[in-house]
Amino acid sequence: MSRYTLVDAHGRPYASATPGRLGGHRRNKLYGRLDCPSAMRAIAAGGYRAHRVFFADETVAVAAGYRPCAVCLPEEYRRWKRRH
Repeated sequence: MSRYTLVDAHGRPYASATPGRLGGHRRNKLYGRLDCPSAMRAIAAGGYRAHRVFFADETVAVAAGYRPCAVCLPEEYRRWKRRH
């Protein structure tokens, strides 16, 4: 039984029996840890949930065109920033 909706490498949602390991924001095209302080504040404020997406792992998030969060993944963000 699939209970979770994740995003694949092409940015398309799919049903999964396993929860995502990373969360993201569809409009801002960024991903981060599920316990990211910045995301948690945005979720608490109520304006984030409609654009929330989930990924199985970092490879899928990057392939879908998302960038790392500067708050919860600072090293990954610095590497991404150097390339862009």
